Amino acid sequence: MDVLADVGGRPGLDCKGFCSYCYFKGVKKVPPFGCKNCMPFKKGCDYCARAIMEGYPGFKPMNDVLFEVAQRCMGSMPDKVTISGGGDLSCYPDLLPLAKMVGQGIVPISLGYTSGKGFKDKDDATKLIDAGVNEVSFTVFSTNPELRRKYMGDKHPEVALENLKAFCHSCEVYCAAVIIPGVNDGQELEKTCNDLEEMGARGLILMRFANRRDQGLILGNEPIMPGIIPHTIEEFRDLVTHTAEQHRFRVTGTPLWDPVTGAPFALSRHPDIISRLPPLRRGASIITSRVAAPLLKGIFSQMVGGEKVSVLPVEKDIGCLITIEDFSGLDLDQVMGTVIIPGRTMAHEKEIKSVLSKDGRERMIIRGPDTLTVDGEMSISMNAEEVIELEVEAFGELIEAINAMGI
Repeated sequence: MDVLADVGGRPGLDCKGFCSYCYFKGVKKVPPFGCKNCMPFKKGCDYCARAIMEGYPGFKPMNDVLFEVAQRCMGSMPDKVTISGGGDLSCYPDLLPLAKMVGQGIVPISLGYTSGKGFKDKDDATKLIDAGVNEVSFTVFSTNPELRRKYMGDKHPEVALENLKAFCHSCEVYCAAVIIPGVNDGQELEKTCNDLEEMGARGLILMRFANRRDQGLILGNEPIMPGIIPHTIEEFRDLVTHTAEQHRFRVTGTPLWDPVTGAPFALSRHPDIISRLPPLRRGASIITSRVAAPLLKGIFSQMVGGEKVSVLPVEKDIGCLITIEDFSGLDLDQVMGTVIIPGRTMAHEKEIKSVLSKDGRERMIIRGPDTLTVDGEMSISMNAEEVIELEVEAFGELIEAINAMGI
């Protein structure tokens, strides 16, 4: 049993200030988007009105976190406790005593996210390791202290990097870096990778910087960094591939890709496994993102009955960030009577149905599985077999939905 210890926290306020590239920087008050958690008759719920914007009131008192952990444990000893929240864990004032309490010297602890900006001493990591921390997600951005100082607002980058080194020595550490063209790519990225390998990090997740709404900024705050043109999808995939080829540790990318597992949509490279999926007896239109569309088309083209399915991309790179505006750009002549949308689409079914029925044709809207695959943030700790198993199960669910309610 894995248990979450949610400490809360607010982006920009409980992390020593916004990083220059943070997608929560400049967020405006936006009306609820609508989502899978909303009631059928009402757009808006706690998730799409507050949680998606990390609308925590601040860090929670340690006793409240401990009480929640105790409730989740229900009297049993957990296998692992993951400490996470909306702020930077290194800024949580009671991180060390919390780790000692939830770990009790025997339960392994995972730190869900930290950039190290809140560490004050070079031995902070060592103390946490002694308390039971054995897994860490660390946003490094760069191992160049000056770049961290300038773009992350890290006032003590040397302290953060020393603590990162200590974590790497004793824990499973997966680092992450948002890649800004001309800033921390190229030779700077090469130096960062070399440093992380020397420290002993298990892997590095390269995260494509987003600066426009179609790239995923849906909170009214585009552009985050005026004048910066992010890598194209193709450029970013090539960057991930090249970086992985040059280094021994694991390198993945988000929103794509993982050179080891083939994710996302690793199935597209396994026609033998696709042939064993249930056949499609009915058809539907699948609305998806620009990243996923060509990969999905490749899978359905190899599937028995796959010609009954049309895959239609909207002008959005990431499927779970599709909003109601994205549906307006679809050619309704290509949209079939049954429409499958990503499970986590940020729009209300009633509004989607209205937009997709403007031609006078009633269409059935169905939310598909929450995920059909995984991105680099998940696959970096998975092997190829685990990714394929997840995708086979998800596509089985999708095929079942199409066969039950398709046309």
